Amino acid sequence: MIGKNILLSLICLWILFITNGTPLFAEKILAEEKPEVFVQLGHTNLVFSVAFSPDGKYFLSGSWDKTIKLWDVSTGREIRTFIGHTEAVNSVAFSPDGRYVLSGSWDKTIKLWDVSTGREIRTFIGHTEAVNSVAFSPDGRYVLSGGGDGILKLWDVSTGKEIRTFEGHTGAVTSVAFSPNGKYVLSGSSDKTVKLWDISTGKEIRTFKGHTSTVRSVAFSPDGKYALSGSCDETIKLWDVSTGKEIRTFEGHTGAVTSVAFSPNGKYILSGGLNKEKLLEENIKLWDVSTGKEIQTFEGHVIGVLSVAFSPDGKYILSGGSVFTIKLWDVSTGKEIRTFESHTDMVEFVTFISLFPNGKYVLSGSWNKTINFWNVSTGEKIRTFIGHTEAVKSVAFSPDGEFIVFGGSDGIIDLWKIKPNRRMIRIFLGHTDSINSVAFSPNGKYILSGSSDKTIKLWNVSTGKEIRTFIGHTEAVRSVAFSPDGKYALSGSDDKTIKLWDISTGKEIRTFKGHTSTVRSVAFSPDGKYALSGSDDKTIKLWDISTGKEIRTFKGHMDIVTSVAFFPNGKYILSGSNDGTLRIWSVSTGKEIAQFISFTDGEWVVITPEGYFDSSPYGEYHLNVCVGNNVYDMENFRDFFYRPDLVKHSLAGE
Repeated sequence: MIGKNILLSLICLWILFITNGTPLFAEKILAEEKPEVFVQLGHTNLVFSVAFSPDGKYFLSGSWDKTIKLWDVSTGREIRTFIGHTEAVNSVAFSPDGRYVLSGSWDKTIKLWDVSTGREIRTFIGHTEAVNSVAFSPDGRYVLSGGGDGILKLWDVSTGKEIRTFEGHTGAVTSVAFSPNGKYVLSGSSDKTVKLWDISTGKEIRTFKGHTSTVRSVAFSPDGKYALSGSCDETIKLWDVSTGKEIRTFEGHTGAVTSVAFSPNGKYILSGGLNKEKLLEENIKLWDVSTGKEIQTFEGHVIGVLSVAFSPDGKYILSGGSVFTIKLWDVSTGKEIRTFESHTDMVEFVTFISLFPNGKYVLSGSWNKTINFWNVSTGEKIRTFIGHTEAVKSVAFSPDGEFIVFGGSDGIIDLWKIKPNRRMIRIFLGHTDSINSVAFSPNGKYILSGSSDKTIKLWNVSTGKEIRTFIGHTEAVRSVAFSPDGKYALSGSDDKTIKLWDISTGKEIRTFKGHTSTVRSVAFSPDGKYALSGSDDKTIKLWDISTGKEIRTFKGHMDIVTSVAFFPNGKYILSGSNDGTLRIWSVSTGKEIAQFISFTDGEWVVITPEGYFDSSPYGEYHLNVCVGNNVYDMENFRDFFYRPDLVKHSLAGE
């Protein structure tokens, strides 16, 4: 029993630590609190919003990967991920006391989170379109939101109830801000205007006109006397709040200005934007408010910047980029201090997984055109195969393990002989678009393929001829699988459904509905009684084949689930995701057993939910240990958590 083994091991380890001089630092933490061990994965999509904590020690990032992340400014380490939104996160903010996080999303909701635990406290529902911007009132009692529905809403933080609606814009509200005294609200819109509102009445006080395109960002000066706006017309404008008159226009960006901010002392302006002329350009600019002159430029982001923020002391700048990156800058020198590592820099995307017929090995594919070969029992990465010129989107072993079939972005299916000499035997042509999935029949005589052309095809392995086409999905087919007896087929599609088919007739038997996004992978259980599906909604679902009913949902992945498979004994499942992890789960409990992560530097880690890990020689350097809002490297905790023996027990189901 793994629970008993772990308990005994913890006791033994604790005794060893006391007698052998484990660092007092780690010993004290382990005695007082439960550390969380995790791999720093970073964001997997655009970083659309960043915000410093009131004390400047931490910052938040909101991304189109649907997550919010908390980071340690001084170390660059990721502390915590907030998961709950079902669509892209457009805006994030800290409460004035730094205890809470606010987020607005494309899923039309605003969420309130506990910073110290990552727990979702409350969801604010009322907008009919995407929530583009959120803000806390200066006293932290209220929340302001602006949406694609052209409306601003004021909410009570403690109850989650809507207090007031502000209507007047004729286009989407893109940005909102509270005045320093909390009495007024500023909003920017795609209708090219900026509006000033009275909080107590909800009435519009003034409209600021002058921009010739969408206003992407607005801000109040620290004294509340001035308003700032950045626009897709490539300009920043400074306004007098009391009169509505334009004071100054700042010109210099060569693309849309996406974000603006005042320095804490009100003397400077920060702006971030997109570039339409160069990939690498000075897309962050610092300006002098009194003269309108550009003081400093910050170069380093590729393509552009989507969000900028000043640190509370005004010494540093934070920027979120359009290629998943976050950067910290020194205001006085313009130099980059740190880049907060993102998923795509360090971790390989998992695009598919395939279990060897004996269940002992796994092949996982990546968008970087490589295929990794893993030993399931130890978690060790055995080999990496390099050589493909296009992304390999699917692979399958023949039942006897002698052949392997690949499906690629080029619409071609190719069959290879594995032993004695790896060589191509046959090519299958017929699909008119990318091959997303391939599968062997249990007897090895047939191949099933799913394509972006919305069809499934059945092929004869020995002749290469097409036998039958299955038509019924309304969008691209992402995954196919044979039943263990070879009589049925499963398919998953962009249309969010799974379909069960009769192989002999090509007729559709049943449709399984429940996922809220693309079904990217499907599999039959070894006894043929259950179906498994992985989706872009980040979940895995277990279904009853005979009734079509959903049995269980497996949650834990932080990005789309690209591939799922049953182990031969049917007790465990394997999943791969764009969050960079392979995960093993218990079918009966739905609990995660272990994660496998491969890094682009050749290192790897396998880690259990309890934090025990095994790794390549330097794999542990990718691990963080989080205690509360403090994050550390693994060095001081290695003796406690580096337990290949416990990892092996866990993988064996003991």
